[in-house]
Amino acid sequence: MDTDRIEEEARLLHDPDEDTNRSQQKGAGRWILSLLVLAGLGYFIYYAWGHWVKPAAADATPAQSAAAGGGGRGGGRGGVGPRGAAVVTIAARRVDMPVYLRGLGTAAANNTVVVRSRVDGQLQHVAFREGQFVEQGDLLAEIDKRPFEVQLAQAKGQLARDQAQLQSAKMEQQRNQLLLEKGLIPRQQVDLQAATVAQYEGAIQADQALIDSANLQITYSRIIAPISGQIGLRLVDEGNIIRAADPNGMVVITQLEPIAVLFSIPEDNLGDVLKKLRAGQQLRVEAWDHDDSKKIADGILLTADNQIDATTGTSKLKAIFDNKNNALYPNQFVNVRLLIDVLRGAVVVPGATIQRGSQGTFVYVVTEDQTAELRMVTIKETEGNDVAIASGLKPGESVVLEGMDKVQDGGRVDVQSPGQSSEEVPGGRRGGGGGFGGGRGGRGRGQRNGG
Repeated sequence: MDTDRIEEEARLLHDPDEDTNRSQQKGAGRWILSLLVLAGLGYFIYYAWGHWVKPAAADATPAQSAAAGGGGRGGGRGGVGPRGAAVVTIAARRVDMPVYLRGLGTAAANNTVVVRSRVDGQLQHVAFREGQFVEQGDLLAEIDKRPFEVQLAQAKGQLARDQAQLQSAKMEQQRNQLLLEKGLIPRQQVDLQAATVAQYEGAIQADQALIDSANLQITYSRIIAPISGQIGLRLVDEGNIIRAADPNGMVVITQLEPIAVLFSIPEDNLGDVLKKLRAGQQLRVEAWDHDDSKKIADGILLTADNQIDATTGTSKLKAIFDNKNNALYPNQFVNVRLLIDVLRGAVVVPGATIQRGSQGTFVYVVTEDQTAELRMVTIKETEGNDVAIASGLKPGESVVLEGMDKVQDGGRVDVQSPGQSSEEVPGGRRGGGGGFGGGRGGRGRGQRNGG
């Protein structure tokens, strides 16, 4: 009885709404927990895909392609390996390398003439234009010649008078000679008349000289070009009185064709130059612009100075240029290159490939298996950006041009094209064995550039 009563009271005390709330709370907690678990799992999958699965798949693809491409040749060599240092290579060339002596030169006119008047007078006419090119003998200006024409007429009048007096004196001399033979006049009178004839003959010579002088003054009133060249700026205008003693003259003519260039070389190189000059060789000279980027003209070496400048230890040389295009101008500064020798069949690489260490100069050579080999070399000659190698390198071998700061002797390298980043390297170059295989059945692009 007591048990039945207790159970009845428990049923009366039990609240059905409370049971429902508890069930709902438990269901919501389980749902939130499930969402958290799913979110964590999704993040883990995303992280694993981005850091492990995707790189592994990318590295495995070149190897699989290499294996597939090399299968036709007995199995591929394209195993996956560590990525090498990214480098840019260049092949050693066998070329004829010119050797130049370089110096700073100054263009100098072969001839320069200050045109001055040789007579005094008024400048009546100017026949040239400033900057004009003239030939020798061309008319430049005219001076009023009327005063000289008057002097010429006066000299001719004196000549006519003296000629008449001379004729009269000679006739008198002939009469005196007849009278002397008959003993009618003394010898002294005959000698006196002979002296008078000689005096008139001298006067006639003086008159002729005055005539020649007047004609010469008239000739000088026409100013002509003494040389061929370019006219400078006019210093005297028409209508002015000019004098032969004027220090500035009328105008300056500069000969530009040909034109000379004066430059200096170290005295240590003078012996080689003189040896070739004395042997009759014509040494070619090139004139380049001020920043040494554009060649202006070609010429030949004319001569060397007869002494060395003790203050600078240099010798002055003179080259001649035909300057048909008038590219060179007097007092223009130019960079001069004197061709002193040509190295036939030299092995040449860019100077940027040369490295220097405690044991000497060396380069990194990329072998066929895409590894870097430190190679000691001997430099024969350097010209601009090119270096001629005397020993240690063969034509066609690939040397590292860029990226050598990451290269080690015997280490693997990935050969890239100039300007290509490491992310742009194709599959055939990224992996250690990616240099082989591919559609060409054995050798990838990277290995062709490297070897």
